[in-house]
Amino acid sequence: MVGPVQHISEYIVYESPDGGEIVYARQAGGTQRTLYSVSDDARDRVEQLRQNQLWHDIRTAAQTNPTLQAALDQCIMIYKLSETHTDGL
Repeated sequence: MVGPVQHISEYIVYESPDGGEIVYARQAGGTQRTLYSVSDDARDRVEQLRQNQLWHDIRTAAQTNPTLQAALDQCIMIYKLSETHTDGL
């Protein structure tokens, strides 16, 4: 039989702000939490947000960087050409 709890800090509290997609752990009574687990779906969403931010930053930088803007223009052209080419398949 387990004896009475001497200190509430002996317990670990698991919290999830999003229904279990991301779970944090902290000691009971404490405020510092650590990442405990992340679902594959949440990990995918985070990666998509990072990619979106990267492309936003690239487009913003291209406004003042002609070389970068030229590379983006080429990328767009290649994308459109490949999109047109695959539509007929």
